[in-house]
Amino acid sequence: MGSTPIAQYVYATGTAAGKRVQALGGAKNHAVILPDADLDLAADAMVNAGFGSAGERCMAISACVAVGPIADDLVAKISDRARAIKTGDGTKNADMGPLVTQAHRDKVASYIDAGEADGAKVVVDGRTVMSQTGPERDSAGFWLGPTLLDNVTPQMSVYTDEIFGPVLSVLRVDTYDQALELINTNPYGNGTALFTNDGGAARRFQNEVEVGMVGINVPIPVPMAYYSFGGWKASLFGDSHAHGLDGVHFFTRQKAITTRWLDPSHGGINLGFPENT
Repeated sequence: MGSTPIAQYVYATGTAAGKRVQALGGAKNHAVILPDADLDLAADAMVNAGFGSAGERCMAISACVAVGPIADDLVAKISDRARAIKTGDGTKNADMGPLVTQAHRDKVASYIDAGEADGAKVVVDGRTVMSQTGPERDSAGFWLGPTLLDNVTPQMSVYTDEIFGPVLSVLRVDTYDQALELINTNPYGNGTALFTNDGGAARRFQNEVEVGMVGINVPIPVPMAYYSFGGWKASLFGDSHAHGLDGVHFFTRQKAITTRWLDPSHGGINLGFPENT
């Protein structure tokens, strides 16, 4: 499990040597919020999925697709929740920790810089956030707080690239079909979610979306271990997913055994040829 270029390399190298390979690559996970959705539930979910683990997980939601007239209300609700998140080292009174290295922290911040330069609105800016567990911790962590960008477009690097940090981009579309097209034309296909109270829309989404793991009103659709885990397109290389039956088949080699026990009182073996009459 790693970036898509590494997954491609591992897959190509392993299969060239005749090995069975299961290589999980990058992701750009979308959550689509339909106009009929419970916006408080959706906002809670976006904060959880976008900023949990400081966004450093392959199933993080990094693209929130607001459909129709709900975008302003949704952004306001996410913004209020994001500003309440406390950043710290995890010893006390902290909701979110630092990023893994200074280099990665600076890389994530550079994407925010680029998004702002490209015209995205920085609604919540995590670039200047320091530890809220005490000034003595400020120099001991690679701090970057929750960041919310609005009016992001598909051409911006903050959308096209997997950032792997606490950066949530809001893209605005007019219709469900536009939201679906946005996801299906993305090169990644790891996880996605739809927030709605419309069962018909949910059924259509789960059938039409080209993504390996789908959640309906579930922001991080990681199935239980007895189901398979893994994406489509540039998010997975190989013919089987992790966990579940796919995982069992990947790590085992099947054998077929045919046996017969003869009764000594019976004669020779029937060869099964038809008799000529």
